[in-house]
Amino acid sequence: MRSPYYKPHNGTHCTYTKLKASSSSGPSPLAAMPQKPQKPAQTTHYIELGGYQYWPVLVPRGIRLYTYEQIPVFLRDNPYITDGYRAYLPSRLCIKSLFMVSNESVNMWSHVLGFLLFFFLGVYNMASVLPTVGASREDYVIYSVTLFCFQLCMLCSVGFHVFCCHRSEKTSRRWMALDYAGLSIGILGCYVPGVFYTFYCNNYWRQVYLVAVLAMILAVFFAQIHPVSLSKQWKQMRSLLFCLLGGYGLVPTAHWVWLSGDSATSSCRCSSLVF
Repeated sequence: MRSPYYKPHNGTHCTYTKLKASSSSGPSPLAAMPQKPQKPAQTTHYIELGGYQYWPVLVPRGIRLYTYEQIPVFLRDNPYITDGYRAYLPSRLCIKSLFMVSNESVNMWSHVLGFLLFFFLGVYNMASVLPTVGASREDYVIYSVTLFCFQLCMLCSVGFHVFCCHRSEKTSRRWMALDYAGLSIGILGCYVPGVFYTFYCNNYWRQVYLVAVLAMILAVFFAQIHPVSLSKQWKQMRSLLFCLLGGYGLVPTAHWVWLSGDSATSSCRCSSLVF
């Protein structure tokens, strides 16, 4: 590149004279040099923190833990847990946060281990225990339905505790709805073997209560995943629903006591108590 200074070739004069750029001399040599490409500016991700207010949040590569005052409004559930919160995470980092220590670690891994426990014990019982005791096809069906309800309850809870820190409030609330639905299905799953073996000698009432339980499972599941179910207006209704699910067990129990004192045989009563 030519220097902006030149030395006159007069043999004796040693001073340097600066060349003045002329507008008619064409483009500057500096402009012809290749320029270093500029890095694009980092885009800002906007997430909704409740209502109509939007805050800009840069999602880092790593995962940062926040205090109770720093997390979004929809994540503030228990003010007595003051720190260790995950927040503002996309789905990929939500899954990655499963392997770090936070205030949700026990909730996540206890349900993961619970799901694995039900899965492996279920496979072992269906492959070894049930054939040994001479279980019928109905026994396999009842056992499979009950085990499926328990595993679905565990999986829904795992999904909620993993993705509750999602940067989208809508996604977080959807997983919360699935958590409630899984809990309801787990409660109703306990009724399936109880009803089946309690009314083992009374085929009519056994079918009535089994159909009622299955209908309640479907109704509660779709009611819990409805968007309105997580609103403040449904808070008392949601509590009442769980109370009804727990209290429903008294209905077949009282009915069985009444039948056992009237027309049930001694052998049937003993078999019902054993199962």
